[in-house]
Amino acid sequence: MSWFQKQIMLPSKSKGTHLVTDHVVRELPEIKNYKVGLLHLFVQHTSCGLSLNENFDEDVRDDMTDALDRVAPEDRKGNMYRHSAEGLDDMPAHIKSVLVGPSITVPITNGRLNTGTWQGIYYLEFRASKHSRKVVATIQGEKQ
Repeated sequence: MSWFQKQIMLPSKSKGTHLVTDHVVRELPEIKNYKVGLLHLFVQHTSCGLSLNENFDEDVRDDMTDALDRVAPEDRKGNMYRHSAEGLDDMPAHIKSVLVGPSITVPITNGRLNTGTWQGIYYLEFRASKHSRKVVATIQGEKQ
C-alpha cells in the first residue's frame, strides 16, 4: 500500500460550475503509477466546493449554478443573513459549500480515474470574483 499527497491549485475562476477533470489529471501525473487506488480531493476553502456530475452537456453546469442560487440567494435587502462580512455573496457561498461539500473521492484503476461514462470533476465557485483555490490531493493505493 502506498500513499502520496500533493497540493494543487485550481484554475482561477469566478462564480460558476467548472469542469476541471483534465486539469486535475494534468496536475497529478502520479495517478498513472497506481494499479488500483483512491484519489481524494479536498478544497481548503469555505466558499466553494467539489463534486462529480454530468460532464457532457454544458447546460448542466449553468443549471447547477442557477439551482444553488435559488436555494441560497444573495441577500439584496440585507435582512436574510447575519453574516455578510465580505459582501452579498458571502453567506450564500458558505451555505452552498455546506450543501455541495469540500471533497470527493474517485477510484483509480490501471493508472486512470475510474469515473462513470458521463462523470467529471466539478469545481463550484460560489463567490462572484475570481479566487485561487488550493486542493489537497491524496492518493492511496497499490502501485503498478
